[in-house]
Amino acid sequence: MAEGRGLETDRAALLALYDLDAGGFRNLDEITDFAATLCDAPIALVSIVEDLRQRFLARTGLDAEETPRDVSFCAHAMLRSEIFVVPDATQNHRFADNLLVTGPPHIRFYAGAPLVGADGVPLGALCVIDTKPRADLTLMQRQGMVLLARQVMVELEGRRRDRNIITFQNESAAALATSDRMFHTLADTMPQMVWSTLPDGFHDYYNARWYEYTGTPAGSTDGDGWSGVFHPDDQERAWGRWRTSLVTGEPYEIEYRLRHHSGEYRWTLGRALPIRNADGEITRWIGTCTDIHEQKLMMEEREMIAHELSHRIKNIFSVIAGLIGLSARQHPQISDVAEDLRDRILALGRAHDFVRPHSAESAPQPGQGVGSLSGILKQIFAPYRGPDGSRILLSGDDAAIDDRSATPLALLFHELATNAAKYGALSVPDGRVHLTVSAEAQDVRIDWREEGGPTVTPSNLDGFGSRLMTLSVERQLGGRLEREWRAEGLAISLWIPRRAMSRAAGKE
Repeated sequence: MAEGRGLETDRAALLALYDLDAGGFRNLDEITDFAATLCDAPIALVSIVEDLRQRFLARTGLDAEETPRDVSFCAHAMLRSEIFVVPDATQNHRFADNLLVTGPPHIRFYAGAPLVGADGVPLGALCVIDTKPRADLTLMQRQGMVLLARQVMVELEGRRRDRNIITFQNESAAALATSDRMFHTLADTMPQMVWSTLPDGFHDYYNARWYEYTGTPAGSTDGDGWSGVFHPDDQERAWGRWRTSLVTGEPYEIEYRLRHHSGEYRWTLGRALPIRNADGEITRWIGTCTDIHEQKLMMEEREMIAHELSHRIKNIFSVIAGLIGLSARQHPQISDVAEDLRDRILALGRAHDFVRPHSAESAPQPGQGVGSLSGILKQIFAPYRGPDGSRILLSGDDAAIDDRSATPLALLFHELATNAAKYGALSVPDGRVHLTVSAEAQDVRIDWREEGGPTVTPSNLDGFGSRLMTLSVERQLGGRLEREWRAEGLAISLWIPRRAMSRAAGKE
């Protein structure tokens, strides 16, 4: 214990030498940006562990400037002689109940390279964090993190007060030159193409991978020479997006075709982030280019197959509807049941076309609520328009849907509208239905209220339509349904989990 207190005292005294409160950590910001890119992690930090807190001298992907020491992962990493890795914090007994794991930023994966002062005293760690578990860093990422941690210490050691000002300045200049060399060396080891520009967008650096990939002579793409390597059809679009980022400071991201050294144009993902000083001014842009040609072709093939399958499914709906119609003509006694079944099949077909069209002609057009609850409801309720517009009035919020929820939703509301047209509010000229959508915590609430129809007689019979609605809401969508037989018309309330409405909503 006495030895531990002595170590903490030495470290506290050493931290005072770095004048950390003076700020000015622009170079460290560049290091965390690069570490995040290198390790494909959303968060990267330079953390200095003090007696009661850990403070972040530089951070990428995190707003917090500090956290209490007792929840610090870096307090463990700084005591190691090599990179400290936690593959899944929720499965680690030391961190499972940590507030940074159970709450924001919801740490799952952590990798920290120790920062050790020239006197051998641990200061903190350069770390990368992911919100998803990962087995480990790659060998190149580990080597890069060690190299970047050394670069952090070069920057920090350069800040230490020294009695000999001239020596301090010379060492700082040498350290900065070393830092630049190390950055360029690390960039040249990356499999991605890396580039940087001045604040006005003038390209002044490309790594070795860029020249290897494009086959262009060194220096020939500086300034605006890079645009000549783009496919002619993509140049104007790429220039427009880049100018927008330069004016607004927004991150740059675009897919374009880049000329490979073989002469082939290959699809590439271009990204760039601005680096800002303490005043928020952009001092440099750092970007990457990633070859995505194979992935692009694979996605196009998958989309083609999906369209073909969708077309065949649409044909199956049509064939089934035709068979039902043919059976009804041969057996008139089942015509009413057959007509109901045929309408349900056609409703399924409209829902399928809405979320997974088999062609551009069958796809919902702009303004038709593509991928939204209101859009599919308008499709289902289209037959119930009167001279003055729809007799089913939609109001409230909207909600995202996808192919998983479209089918049960289409069946549900087709059934409600059909019953209202046969027995409820839509069976008389002045009847109306009010449908209101509202967001409630993790659910989407939908209220169906009929008014102006004939007097409602509650039914205790669990008919096919009721069972179909229950199946759609409770079993397929995991929601719940409540009915109320009011004098002025049927009232139904539904609560459906957002994650069941749309996969994207479930990831928020």
